[in-house]
Amino acid sequence: MDAIDKKLLGFLQEDSKRTTKELSLLLNLSVTAVYERIKKLEREGVITKYVALLDRVKLDKSFVVFCHIKLNQHTKDFITTFENEVVKLTEVSECYHVSGDYDYILKVNVKDMEEYREFMVTKLTGLQHIGSTHSSFMIGEVKYTTAFTLN
Repeated sequence: MDAIDKKLLGFLQEDSKRTTKELSLLLNLSVTAVYERIKKLEREGVITKYVALLDRVKLDKSFVVFCHIKLNQHTKDFITTFENEVVKLTEVSECYHVSGDYDYILKVNVKDMEEYREFMVTKLTGLQHIGSTHSSFMIGEVKYTTAFTLN
């Protein structure tokens, strides 16, 4: 990946709806050259997909909770079962297997505290192998980005 690929990726991270013509003007390349670079980056798996980023406030999902999960045991079966179940929970936007005091951190997006309580009572605590949970509520968003800085 050269400097032009990195610039191209930067522009695409800002706005992936830019046309190859717009990108060609920004990069001082032909439209064909830009198109070929994008296709190469897609083939190599550097670009994995294109998505629309949505405003969680406008979707009534502005109550953000980071839920720390500790499993009862750490056997492969327990981990696999938990992971297979948690990916089905639509309220969970992110799930990470982590080191430290807890085994997983979930990012949960819901309307309000009442919806979170309902999620905890009817869905999350129903999952097998959960030993304990700890919830932290977002007070304010300091930084949010989906973009990587490419040097």
